Amino acid sequence: MATAIINGLNATSHNIIISGSSLPRSREIAEQLEVEAALSHQELIDQSDLVVLGIKPQMFEPVLAGLRFHQPILSMAAGVTLERLGKLTDPNLPLIRIMPNLNAQILKSTTAICTNDKVSAELLSTAKEITDSFGSTFDIPEKDFDTFTALAGSSPAYIYLFIEALAKAGVKYSIPKEKSLDIVTQTVLASAENLLQGSDSPHDLIDKISSPGGTTIAGLLDLEKTGLTASVVSSIDATIAKAKAL
Repeated sequence: MATAIINGLNATSHNIIISGSSLPRSREIAEQLEVEAALSHQELIDQSDLVVLGIKPQMFEPVLAGLRFHQPILSMAAGVTLERLGKLTDPNLPLIRIMPNLNAQILKSTTAICTNDKVSAELLSTAKEITDSFGSTFDIPEKDFDTFTALAGSSPAYIYLFIEALAKAGVKYSIPKEKSLDIVTQTVLASAENLLQGSDSPHDLIDKISSPGGTTIAGLLDLEKTGLTASVVSSIDATIAKAKAL
């Protein structure tokens, strides 16, 4: 995820310095991404106007222990609240929390953002410039971050599962696997674009496709018979519960 975000930032005017798990690894990644590598985490902090933390949640305490921050901090770790981030760094600093998703890899992340009360309008604008460099940004209250994690962070996996299932159905009825997957992927992409570009709701578009007594309504009724909507909502419930437990 951090690599994808750096690729987006490279298209902006920001100078980027990185510090990873080891200096050799940092230098290797820096060379690949055409950015600078700091000799240590503290050197990076001392040279930066804004620190972006791309640390796994379980590694926050050991990595941040002993580091001295003096500037705004932006964290992308799931489950690490602004309050906890402040306790591990400095609660008097401007703190920003974001939640990007896998689509940052193609610079189309759906990213949530929230801040503490130390963040100025100018700093928030800068933070959104960063997140917009690898996708789209949504202001989300921190209390809703777990829900956002389910709807945007985890849901791509559920969407990929649905795509894979449709493609398998095509294979069942003699369409080659690669062609079936391409057909389904292009259809899902165009269907999402139709929603974004038009004024119709999902329900409106379903009605337009479902002619009386036709094939689509037969399939839709079978999906509901097997509980598609209830299953999707249940998966979101489970995702939110897990996010709260982190």
